[in-house]
Amino acid sequence: MTATPTFDSIARHRLIDIVRDAARAEILPRFRRLSDNEIRAKSAPDDLVTDADQAAEARMTQAIAAAWPDAVIIGEEAVAAGHSDVADIATAETAIIIDPIDGTWNYARGLNQFGVIIAVTCFGETVFGLLYDPLADDWITATRGEGAWFGAPDGTEKRLDVATRSAPAQMIGSTSLHLFAEAEQRRLAALYPDFARVMSFHCACHEYRTMAFGHVDFMLTSKLMPWDHAAGVLVIEEAGGHAATLDGQRYAPTRHQGRMLVATSRENWTLLQDRLSFLA
Repeated sequence: MTATPTFDSIARHRLIDIVRDAARAEILPRFRRLSDNEIRAKSAPDDLVTDADQAAEARMTQAIAAAWPDAVIIGEEAVAAGHSDVADIATAETAIIIDPIDGTWNYARGLNQFGVIIAVTCFGETVFGLLYDPLADDWITATRGEGAWFGAPDGTEKRLDVATRSAPAQMIGSTSLHLFAEAEQRRLAALYPDFARVMSFHCACHEYRTMAFGHVDFMLTSKLMPWDHAAGVLVIEEAGGHAATLDGQRYAPTRHQGRMLVATSRENWTLLQDRLSFLA
């Protein structure tokens, strides 16, 4: 399937404007100003939601519904509340997936690694992705078949390409050990000295942005929620990289189980998959 004809350049810029508006109105005014009762745990003590997440998602949902009344809207917080269903991504001609604040753990603690992620899918295929940084007020977008681009309010547009380092000793990686079982954590951590650096962002938005800018060579995750990865995977693929689960299956926003490796090339992905085979 391909993008619906109505989701053109004008529509993409309209979506960016909706996200920027929500950031100005709901996210930035609350940053480093949240009280304890405005931060709550969801599925686990470190799985947080804030008043800013909920208010930003509600504002974006309302604006998106007005602009695209036929689209299915999949918001992370709506799914958590039982008001939306990720299964609808597979059958919707147009689904718009919202992560109102990616990196909520960072945001709630006053750390600056957080962002907004939007993905547009067509019958389960990602056709547009947006990685927005509210503090910098800039964005990375990708439209399938049109490359990955950095943009800013002053009209800046720059095509992005991933890095080309291929020796593991020169590679910089990103993962979060806490997403894996304890025995896997120990084996995974033992590989860290093989690489130049392995970091943890606690924020998929900035993981993907940093890779698209050419500063990270691979990322590894075991959490495949579509609001975290649908947009970012498209960005990296359009910038020249490769993403698949460790069993070799192509990533899709309809797949929510498995361990995914994203790398700057198919060759690097294969090299890293061999080292990480114990996780498959």
